[in-house]
Amino acid sequence: MTPLFSEHRPASTPFPSFAPTPPHRPPRQRSLTTLVGLALLIGACSGKAPPAAPRGPVEVGVVTLKPERQTVTTELPGRTSAYLSAEIRPQVSGIVQQRLFTEGAQVKAGQALYQLDASPYQVALAGAEASVAKAQASVGTAEVNARRNAELVKIDAVSQQVHDDSQAALVQARADLAVARAARNNARINLDYTRIKAPISGRTATSTVTPGALVTANQAAVLTTILQLDPLYVDVTQSSTEVLRLKSDMARGHIQKSSQTEAPITLLLEDGSRYPHPGQLQFEGVSVNPNTGAVTLRAVIPNPDGLLMPGMYVRAVLETGIDEQALLVPQQGVNRDTAGNASVLLVNADGKIERRKIAVEAAVGNRWWVSSGLAAGDRVVLDGFQRIKPGDTVKPTEVAPKPMAANGAANGAANGAAAATSTPTLASAAPAAPAASAAPAAPAAR
Repeated sequence: MTPLFSEHRPASTPFPSFAPTPPHRPPRQRSLTTLVGLALLIGACSGKAPPAAPRGPVEVGVVTLKPERQTVTTELPGRTSAYLSAEIRPQVSGIVQQRLFTEGAQVKAGQALYQLDASPYQVALAGAEASVAKAQASVGTAEVNARRNAELVKIDAVSQQVHDDSQAALVQARADLAVARAARNNARINLDYTRIKAPISGRTATSTVTPGALVTANQAAVLTTILQLDPLYVDVTQSSTEVLRLKSDMARGHIQKSSQTEAPITLLLEDGSRYPHPGQLQFEGVSVNPNTGAVTLRAVIPNPDGLLMPGMYVRAVLETGIDEQALLVPQQGVNRDTAGNASVLLVNADGKIERRKIAVEAAVGNRWWVSSGLAAGDRVVLDGFQRIKPGDTVKPTEVAPKPMAANGAANGAANGAAAATSTPTLASAAPAAPAASAAPAAPAAR
């Protein structure tokens, strides 16, 4: 009997073989294996590392404060003015015939500036000279009569009355001669005034008249102005409060008055540059302006190059005293909080970090002038702020302060020039921003 289904395979094809199935593990055996593996893993992870070496003191850079001798300066606003100024006006009336100078040029004292029509004054001088000649003739006649009558009265040839009249006529003739001579001198002076001359040496301004213009004696309108610009005056103002503060500091011995008779003064121009020629303080005001509460000071500044002009706004750096025990801290070591309060980190005698609040007033280059909070010998931290905190034991090492960057100095000078009008400083350059400062602020007024 033939089967319904038959499997036909080629003779060369073997039957497939199957691998034996591993025996089935019971659940308890699998749990024990898992627990053993976890125990081995936990034991490996929980192994303790070798103990770390103890941390030594952190090395920080410090600078030891030493008192220094510094000149105390005050920066004050002011304006320049001409050393001499002359307004040229005619002293006689007449028609301007000629202008004898170039506008804006340098002129010397006595140099002719204008020529007026001199014809009327030449005629007046000629008449005055004739009057003098006539008076001289009258004096000669009177002298002869007086001498003759003086001899005749001795022999009673003439009366005493005639003698007295002749003497009086001589005196009157001599007086008339003096009047005529004075009139002649006046005519000469008026004729000389037709040639208007420069009373001082200096530079001329523009001329307000041209040839052909009529001018009158002592008129209100000026013909031109002459200004002497070398040297120049600089008038600066200082508040009375600042004057009292300086006097108080000198009385307490904080600063000493400069020994120089005339205090030197340096100018800062409108563009922030320093004027190369120093001047001298010449005058200090003796009264306070009731409207502004300021005292006026005047200095004389050389102006050989003609750089300064009258009316320019300047800032004058004036030496007001000397601080023999000034403490200067590099700006990189001064920190400020959000309120602007300054502080420094110190290394105390135990070698530990200590935070100290200080009061700063002004800048000397890239250093702050400290008025309180520090003393000579304190060690201020300059380097390593990120690795320390107050209370840490450190190893201090003396370092040199960082030099002031050129751009930082320029910006500081510009900021300082626009800052307080009469804040005392120890140097004319204003401070650059401290390197470690959180919120830099301007120095406090002393």
